[in-house]
Amino acid sequence: MAGPRSLSSGLSALQPEAFGADPSGDRLARIRRSPHFKDGVFQNPGGPSRTRPSGSALDFAKVYFDKEARARRAPQGGIPVHATTLADIAAPPATGLRLTWMGHSSVLAEIDGQRVLFDPVWGERCSPFAFAGPRRLHPVPLPLAALGPVDVVVISHDHYDHLDLPTIKALAGTDTLFAVPLGVGAHLEAWGVSPDRLRELDWHEATRVGGLTLTATPARHFCGRGLRNGQHTLWASWSVAGERHRIFHSGDTGYFDGFRDIGAAHGPFDATMIQIGAYSEFWTDIHMTPEEGVRAHLDLQGGLPGGVLLPIHWGTFNLAPHPWAEPGEWTKDAAEEAGQAVALPRPGEPFEPAGKLPADAWWRPVSRPIPRPWRRPRAVEAVADPEPRDLDLAGER
Repeated sequence: MAGPRSLSSGLSALQPEAFGADPSGDRLARIRRSPHFKDGVFQNPGGPSRTRPSGSALDFAKVYFDKEARARRAPQGGIPVHATTLADIAAPPATGLRLTWMGHSSVLAEIDGQRVLFDPVWGERCSPFAFAGPRRLHPVPLPLAALGPVDVVVISHDHYDHLDLPTIKALAGTDTLFAVPLGVGAHLEAWGVSPDRLRELDWHEATRVGGLTLTATPARHFCGRGLRNGQHTLWASWSVAGERHRIFHSGDTGYFDGFRDIGAAHGPFDATMIQIGAYSEFWTDIHMTPEEGVRAHLDLQGGLPGGVLLPIHWGTFNLAPHPWAEPGEWTKDAAEEAGQAVALPRPGEPFEPAGKLPADAWWRPVSRPIPRPWRRPRAVEAVADPEPRDLDLAGER
């Protein structure tokens, strides 16, 4: 009978290429020296997080498979994608900074003469299998080959909706550099990326690419692609600073106090790209709600409205029980309550944070009406509570 070691080896042999590779050799030794690696796993700031739904499986199933809820988790028509053209992105941004949200967490940032591509996912499914797993709700705004040269690809962590095998293999044939958290380089090498094009960083480490400084900053999440989730690859948010501009990409994260420290060390930012989708009461400490996303943005800005918030990690894949368009509505409300500028582009629609911001609620024509449990009607507040009191970002007492 096979023992644990041979059984594990057998399972590894069955894994498809998309599962990637485990860190080994010098890479694994470096991981074990990390101050954030303890008891055989990477540790989250603020203590361990839940990586599985809290509560019973039955409670989760009731929410996830409810007929009405399922209908709200998908658009009711075609998502109005902006078909990005060469004309959109060929000329340099007039202000020196332009962002193009390609859907989910994929963003092309053109900053001070450099082109940075965050978490590019051009694949049809965020899954190791071509026949199963969450499928795109809208097409990519433009073919990857039409994107043009990219100076550096930045990966936040190794989950399938952020690290996509077909996309990385296509980019491996270019001369772009890759900035990734510790351990993630093992996947990229297995998929054809040359080691000399990898910049593999621990939290608080930085690398230079052209005139940019890229710093891996903490996040509160977890990792894993295969049958085993050994927590041997790190997850990160990212600060990118040029000569004139600074931007921040949250990756996936729960809300935590560290945003204030990141802002103090690397901000304030001209724009932040913040995860505001795929949240749930079943995993509150590894994904943020839109209210928490706005709060994180304010923390990064020293507690004051400033810069532009670009909501990411929503609208492209169905990954949580909440209504498909709820993140857009909730973010719009929370930003309004906070007096914070928010950009709401269609997928593929470029904008410059210092210019006119896209602000249309483009999701409304293709979604069912969305209840707003996060915000009580103002008229009710006025009758029930005639004396003004402070409200939090969700409009709750």
